[in-house]
Amino acid sequence: MFLDPNSLQENLPRLEGIEKGTIRYVAQAMANFREEAATIFKSEQDLAGDIGEDITREALDRVGVSKIEERLFGKVDYKRARYIFNNEYAVRQALFVDSKAEKADGTATIQTTQTSMRIRHIRAGREVEEFGTLPNVLKTSKGLYLVSTVFVHYSYRFERNRNTLEKIIVAGVPNGMLRDIYNPTFEDTIWRTGRNAPSRGEEFRVRLVFDKLKAKKKWRVQEIPMAPEEFVWDE
Repeated sequence: MFLDPNSLQENLPRLEGIEKGTIRYVAQAMANFREEAATIFKSEQDLAGDIGEDITREALDRVGVSKIEERLFGKVDYKRARYIFNNEYAVRQALFVDSKAEKADGTATIQTTQTSMRIRHIRAGREVEEFGTLPNVLKTSKGLYLVSTVFVHYSYRFERNRNTLEKIIVAGVPNGMLRDIYNPTFEDTIWRTGRNAPSRGEEFRVRLVFDKLKAKKKWRVQEIPMAPEEFVWDE
Protein backbone atom coordinates (compact mmCIF):
# COMPACT_ATOMS: atom_id res chain seq x y z
CA MET A 1 0.00 0.00 0.00
CA PHE A 2 2.76 2.44 0.87
CA LEU A 3 5.15 3.98 -1.61
CA ASP A 4 8.82 3.14 -1.10
CA PRO A 5 10.35 6.59 -0.51
CA ASN A 6 13.57 5.46 -2.20
CA SER A 7 11.65 5.20 -5.48
CA LEU A 8 11.17 8.97 -5.44
CA GLN A 9 14.76 9.29 -6.67
CA GLU A 10 13.28 8.28 -10.04
CA ASN A 11 10.29 10.59 -9.71
CA LEU A 12 11.56 13.94 -8.45
CA PRO A 13 8.41 15.87 -9.46
CA ARG A 14 6.41 13.65 -7.10
CA LEU A 15 8.97 14.24 -4.35
CA GLU A 16 8.69 17.99 -4.92
CA GLY A 17 4.91 17.68 -4.72
CA ILE A 18 5.08 15.94 -1.35
CA GLU A 19 7.41 18.61 0.02
CA LYS A 20 5.24 21.39 -1.40
CA GLY A 21 2.23 19.97 0.41
CA THR A 22 4.28 19.75 3.61
CA ILE A 23 5.27 23.41 3.39
CA ARG A 24 1.62 24.32 2.79
CA TYR A 25 0.68 22.48 5.95
CA VAL A 26 3.33 24.16 8.13
CA ALA A 27 2.73 27.62 6.62
CA GLN A 28 -1.03 27.41 7.16
CA ALA A 29 -0.57 26.23 10.73
CA MET A 30 1.67 29.20 11.45
CA ALA A 31 -0.68 31.62 9.70
CA ASN A 32 -3.59 30.34 11.79
CA PHE A 33 -1.59 30.88 14.98
CA ARG A 34 0.12 34.18 14.16
CA GLU A 35 -2.05 36.41 16.37
CA GLU A 36 -1.40 34.21 19.39
CA ALA A 37 2.27 34.05 18.39
CA ALA A 38 2.55 37.85 18.37
CA THR A 39 0.94 38.05 21.81
CA ILE A 40 3.22 35.36 23.23
CA PHE A 41 6.34 37.06 21.84
CA LYS A 42 5.30 40.36 23.41
CA SER A 43 4.38 39.01 26.83
CA GLU A 44 6.94 36.25 27.46
CA GLN A 45 10.29 37.04 29.06
CA ASP A 46 12.11 33.90 27.90
CA LEU A 47 14.79 33.89 25.23
CA ALA A 48 13.31 34.48 21.77
CA GLY A 49 14.57 31.10 20.59
CA ASP A 50 12.74 29.29 23.40
CA ILE A 51 9.57 31.25 22.69
CA GLY A 52 9.75 30.27 19.03
CA GLU A 53 10.10 26.58 19.88
CA ASP A 54 6.97 26.67 22.05
CA ILE A 55 4.96 28.53 19.41
CA THR A 56 5.92 26.09 16.65
CA ARG A 57 4.91 23.06 18.69
CA GLU A 58 1.59 24.58 19.77
CA ALA A 59 0.71 25.79 16.26
CA LEU A 60 1.37 22.40 14.66
CA ASP A 61 -0.28 20.41 17.43
CA ARG A 62 -3.40 22.55 17.07
CA VAL A 63 -3.75 21.62 13.39
CA GLY A 64 -2.71 18.02 13.97
CA VAL A 65 -1.58 15.27 11.60
CA SER A 66 -2.33 11.61 10.89
CA LYS A 67 0.27 10.32 13.35
CA ILE A 68 2.20 7.06 13.41
CA GLU A 69 3.21 5.80 16.85
CA GLU A 70 6.93 6.01 16.14
CA ARG A 71 9.49 7.96 18.14
CA LEU A 72 11.85 10.04 16.02
CA PHE A 73 15.19 11.37 17.18
CA GLY A 74 17.03 14.48 16.03
CA LYS A 75 18.12 18.00 16.95
CA VAL A 76 14.93 19.75 15.93
CA ASP A 77 12.03 21.16 17.92
CA TYR A 78 9.14 19.23 16.39
CA LYS A 79 9.37 15.64 15.17
CA ARG A 80 6.46 13.59 13.86
CA ALA A 81 6.11 10.31 12.03
CA ARG A 82 2.98 10.66 9.93
CA TYR A 83 1.04 9.33 6.96
CA ILE A 84 0.54 11.30 3.76
CA PHE A 85 -2.41 10.12 1.66
CA ASN A 86 -2.80 11.11 -1.98
CA ASN A 87 -5.33 9.91 -4.53
CA GLU A 88 -2.51 8.05 -6.30
CA TYR A 89 -0.27 6.93 -3.44
CA ALA A 90 0.38 6.87 0.30
CA VAL A 91 3.75 7.46 1.93
CA ARG A 92 5.17 7.54 5.42
CA GLN A 93 6.96 10.77 6.31
CA ALA A 94 9.40 11.72 9.05
CA LEU A 95 8.63 15.41 9.49
CA PHE A 96 11.24 17.58 11.20
CA VAL A 97 10.36 21.21 11.92
CA ASP A 98 12.87 23.50 13.61
CA SER A 99 12.42 27.04 14.93
CA LYS A 100 14.75 29.98 14.43
CA ALA A 101 14.29 33.34 16.12
CA GLU A 102 16.66 35.98 14.75
CA LYS A 103 16.63 39.71 14.28
CA ALA A 104 18.02 39.26 10.76
CA ASP A 105 15.48 37.66 8.45
CA GLY A 106 17.49 36.83 5.34
CA THR A 107 19.02 33.55 6.52
CA ALA A 108 18.61 30.71 8.98
CA THR A 109 21.62 29.09 10.63
CA ILE A 110 21.50 25.30 10.60
CA GLN A 111 23.66 22.34 11.56
CA THR A 112 24.42 19.24 9.49
CA THR A 113 22.19 17.26 11.87
CA GLN A 114 19.20 19.24 10.57
CA THR A 115 19.36 18.40 6.86
CA SER A 116 19.80 15.50 4.47
CA MET A 117 21.28 17.81 1.82
CA ARG A 118 24.86 17.78 0.67
CA ILE A 119 26.11 21.28 1.46
CA ARG A 120 28.35 22.88 -1.16
CA HIS A 121 29.44 26.52 -1.00
CA ILE A 122 32.46 28.82 -1.09
CA ARG A 123 34.00 29.88 2.22
CA ALA A 124 36.89 32.36 2.31
CA GLY A 125 37.61 31.61 -1.34
CA ARG A 126 37.74 27.85 -0.76
CA GLU A 127 35.30 25.17 -1.86
CA VAL A 128 33.64 23.55 1.15
CA GLU A 129 31.55 20.39 1.05
CA GLU A 130 29.77 18.90 4.04
CA PHE A 131 27.11 16.23 4.18
CA GLY A 132 23.90 16.49 6.14
CA THR A 133 23.64 13.65 8.62
CA LEU A 134 19.88 13.13 8.28
CA PRO A 135 19.17 10.32 5.80
CA ASN A 136 17.04 10.89 2.71
CA VAL A 137 14.92 7.97 3.84
CA LEU A 138 14.69 6.87 7.46
CA LYS A 139 14.37 3.15 8.13
CA THR A 140 12.74 1.92 11.33
CA SER A 141 11.16 -1.32 12.48
CA LYS A 142 7.81 -0.01 11.22
CA GLY A 143 8.89 0.87 7.71
CA LEU A 144 10.55 3.46 5.50
CA TYR A 145 9.95 7.20 6.00
CA LEU A 146 10.63 10.08 3.64
CA VAL A 147 12.62 12.69 5.58
CA SER A 148 11.30 16.25 5.21
CA THR A 149 12.78 19.28 6.97
CA VAL A 150 11.08 22.65 7.42
CA PHE A 151 12.35 25.74 9.24
CA VAL A 152 10.10 28.31 10.90
CA HIS A 153 11.94 31.63 11.19
CA TYR A 154 10.58 34.26 13.59
CA SER A 155 11.74 37.72 12.58
CA TYR A 156 11.46 40.09 15.52
CA ARG A 157 12.76 43.33 16.99
CA PHE A 158 13.57 44.09 20.61
CA GLU A 159 12.61 47.46 22.02
CA ARG A 160 11.36 48.84 25.36
CA ASN A 161 12.29 45.56 27.04
CA ARG A 162 9.95 43.47 24.95
CA ASN A 163 10.02 41.45 21.74
CA THR A 164 7.80 42.39 18.83
CA LEU A 165 7.17 39.72 16.22
CA GLU A 166 7.30 41.25 12.74
CA LYS A 167 6.76 38.26 10.46
CA ILE A 168 7.18 34.50 10.20
CA ILE A 169 9.08 32.83 7.38
CA VAL A 170 8.52 29.17 6.59
CA ALA A 171 11.26 27.57 4.49
CA GLY A 172 11.35 23.99 3.24
CA VAL A 173 14.85 22.57 2.83
CA PRO A 174 14.93 20.09 -0.07
CA ASN A 175 15.41 16.42 0.64
CA GLY A 176 18.93 15.26 -0.24
CA MET A 177 17.62 13.48 -3.34
CA LEU A 178 17.05 16.94 -4.84
CA ARG A 179 20.63 18.17 -4.37
CA ASP A 180 21.40 18.34 -8.10
CA ILE A 181 18.52 20.78 -8.56
CA TYR A 182 19.14 23.03 -5.58
CA ASN A 183 22.90 22.78 -5.02
CA PRO A 184 24.54 21.34 -8.15
CA THR A 185 27.87 23.15 -7.74
CA PHE A 186 29.83 25.12 -5.16
CA GLU A 187 28.83 28.36 -6.90
CA ASP A 188 25.21 27.43 -7.62
CA THR A 189 24.09 27.07 -4.03
CA ILE A 190 21.42 27.94 -1.49
CA TRP A 191 23.99 28.20 1.33
CA ARG A 192 26.22 30.85 2.86
CA THR A 193 29.03 30.60 5.39
CA GLY A 194 27.75 29.91 8.88
CA ARG A 195 28.53 31.56 12.17
CA ASN A 196 31.25 29.18 13.29
CA ALA A 197 35.02 29.51 13.50
CA PRO A 198 36.91 26.39 12.31
CA SER A 199 40.10 27.85 13.82
CA ARG A 200 38.53 27.49 17.27
CA GLY A 201 37.20 24.02 16.57
CA GLU A 202 33.58 25.14 16.53
CA GLU A 203 31.00 22.77 15.07
CA PHE A 204 30.23 23.31 11.38
CA ARG A 205 27.24 25.51 10.67
CA VAL A 206 25.88 26.98 7.49
CA ARG A 207 23.26 29.59 6.69
CA LEU A 208 20.30 28.80 4.46
CA VAL A 209 19.76 31.88 2.29
CA PHE A 210 16.04 32.45 1.76
CA ASP A 211 16.43 34.53 -1.42
CA LYS A 212 18.60 31.87 -3.04
CA LEU A 213 16.17 29.10 -2.14
CA LYS A 214 13.20 31.17 -3.30
CA ALA A 215 14.94 31.85 -6.61
CA LYS A 216 14.96 28.08 -7.21
CA LYS A 217 11.29 27.56 -6.31
CA LYS A 218 9.14 30.37 -4.94
CA TRP A 219 6.88 28.09 -2.95
CA ARG A 220 9.76 26.81 -0.82
CA VAL A 221 9.85 30.10 1.11
CA GLN A 222 6.60 31.54 2.46
CA GLU A 223 6.44 34.88 4.26
CA ILE A 224 3.62 35.24 6.76
CA PRO A 225 2.87 38.85 7.78
CA MET A 226 1.29 39.80 11.06
CA ALA A 227 -2.47 40.38 11.27
CA PRO A 228 -4.45 42.09 9.92
CA GLU A 229 -2.42 41.64 6.72
CA GLU A 230 -3.55 38.64 4.71
CA PHE A 231 -1.29 35.65 4.20
CA VAL A 232 -1.17 34.76 0.50
CA TRP A 233 0.54 31.58 -0.68
CA ASP A 234 3.44 32.48 -2.99
CA GLU A 235 3.48 30.08 -5.92
